[in-house]
Amino acid sequence: MNSVIRTVHRWTSLAFSLIVASIFAGMAVTTLPEWFYYLPLPPLAVLIPTGIYMFFLPYFSGRSNALPAARGRA
Repeated sequence: MNSVIRTVHRWTSLAFSLIVASIFAGMAVTTLPEWFYYLPLPPLAVLIPTGIYMFFLPYFSGRSNALPAARGRA
């Protein structure tokens, strides 16, 4: 499950970056239609929950191979 979420996050971030870059390139060339500025929102709706999941995963995984400083022993 974790590898699927990482893969989805990785490819969605690539699509998000390409969409944002195309918006900036399009703004340099011409005036874009209003709906074009909303194109990054669906990938962003995927990136936020997957990113939050991956951020909090180490805190809730409960693995015993954490660093000694993270377990309270320095």
